[in-house]
Amino acid sequence: MENLIGRTEEIKILKEALNSKEAEMVAVVGRRRVGKTFLINEVYEKQMAFKVVGVQNIPISLQIANFKDTLEEYSNTTIPKLSNWFEAFSQLRKYLAPLLEKEKQVIFIDEIPWLATHKSDFLSALGYFWNSWASQQNLVVVICGSATSWIIQKVVYDTGGLHNRITKYIHLAPFTLAETEAYLKSRYLNFTRYQIVELYMAMGGIPHYLKEIKKGKSAIQNIDDICFSKTGLLRNEFSKLYPALFRHPENHIAIVKTLATKRQGMTRAEIIDSAQTPKGGATTKTLRELEESGFITVYHPFEKKKKSKLYRLTDEYSLFYLHFIVDKTNEGSGTWQYLSQTQNYKSWSGYAFESICLKHILAIKKALNILGVYSKSASFYKKGTKKQKGLQIDLLIDRNDKVINLVEVKFYNKEFSLSKDYAEELQRKKWAFQEFSKTNKLIMTTLITTFGIKQNAQSLATLDQVITLDDLFVKT
Repeated sequence: MENLIGRTEEIKILKEALNSKEAEMVAVVGRRRVGKTFLINEVYEKQMAFKVVGVQNIPISLQIANFKDTLEEYSNTTIPKLSNWFEAFSQLRKYLAPLLEKEKQVIFIDEIPWLATHKSDFLSALGYFWNSWASQQNLVVVICGSATSWIIQKVVYDTGGLHNRITKYIHLAPFTLAETEAYLKSRYLNFTRYQIVELYMAMGGIPHYLKEIKKGKSAIQNIDDICFSKTGLLRNEFSKLYPALFRHPENHIAIVKTLATKRQGMTRAEIIDSAQTPKGGATTKTLRELEESGFITVYHPFEKKKKSKLYRLTDEYSLFYLHFIVDKTNEGSGTWQYLSQTQNYKSWSGYAFESICLKHILAIKKALNILGVYSKSASFYKKGTKKQKGLQIDLLIDRNDKVINLVEVKFYNKEFSLSKDYAEELQRKKWAFQEFSKTNKLIMTTLITTFGIKQNAQSLATLDQVITLDDLFVKT
């Protein structure tokens, strides 16, 4: 497993399942291309008795035929023709029985949503296989898929034969900045942390995307090749991404496109109005699926009701694609070198860096030395009136030690100098928040910026803490 970067807790869970004296059913979910299959193959390589992979958009008969062919390869025997999934699992049981007398074995069912199609009876057969036999064996059954919401609803919360049968659950997240740095170094790619953030803002911590980065080229050159060249992996990835996860992705894509236009996020009502999605439970279901699959994040406004929660697009690649790639697919090499010098880049990079910070709350808390203090992260929004200017704060850290950190984020290519006007704006935000919220907690103004701050009279008078890029790369 020397090829694995990070994934410490996930490896621990998988090993616990293997070392358990009982049968285990493990569900592994996560965004497409995040490395689920690689992780399972690496950890269970020596104990893998059987592995089958679902194929998208093929008939049940062909899925079963693929299962049969795969089982014949593993067992080195001829399997009679299988007419349904119950017969398929019966044959799997016959193959596994003698192997389990020696040591614990693993069977791996990958891309299960593509196997368990409508009227296929796959989940019923899997449930019967587990309940009637596998649950009493020296066996680990691993089910995996990128359609996270589907697995949660159909398997984890199943009310039929698989009800409460999942014994361990792993939601594999993209790499953090620290893990991305370690991954690139493992491939002998030595970038500055600023350039790693540039790469991360375009493609996130997705191992399959990061694998495309080439040595001897800058971050801008790599983004140019991967996202804009005719052979670039991410040039058309967006068109494949959502259809691979959702059977009817039209509303998912409409919501993602809508959220890409609003930096501060949107309420459910605003999304329905702008994206023209259904007003009933269908939109709620779509939002839940996007959240569970890691594309959007829900932020709860400070001391507001749940219905006021904001949805924000936080999948880096989707945001980058919709801002830049979608209209530039025919412009070819050199496109990003030009676009990265424009005003549009500056606006997008600020939003993208802000989203990265929101994903590294633990690193921020560590930099503030408050990991041991219970806190809640929230946003704050107050609509303006004719008499009073509105207020938008994207990150507040509300702490149990009677302190609230009001966090500002600035993506800058050198030390940031706090101007008199900006210092006054930060003070206005602080006073306005205190007035609107009626809080009696101490409010501290915290700035997150790439290379720190050039101290001057304004910074000394206005800022309580400054967090830099290096703080975001700390392991937590």
